Amino acid sequence: MLCRRCAFENHDTFNGEIAIHFPGLKGLDKPIVWVFPKLAVCLECGFTDFTVPEKELSVLVKGTPVEGAVVLTERVARPSQRVGFRIPLYPGIID
Repeated sequence: MLCRRCAFENHDTFNGEIAIHFPGLKGLDKPIVWVFPKLAVCLECGFTDFTVPEKELSVLVKGTPVEGAVVLTERVARPSQRVGFRIPLYPGIID
């Protein structure tokens, strides 16, 4: 198989774990789509090719979860949003 970017034949296949996020601020309210594809990686230029499975592709098309697709829909609080969490002004000194 020739690389579509550099036309070399030096490639290998790897297992992947990829989280796909919708773009922009509107993407914050949409699910994160997880895919676990086989990655065809060109070992000359790094170009990587993979296919998004059908159910996860449906989530990307619709923007909403689809039964059977691997998605994360709940928001996780950032450390600064946790109750009782404070960042000290001067490390080592409790204020």
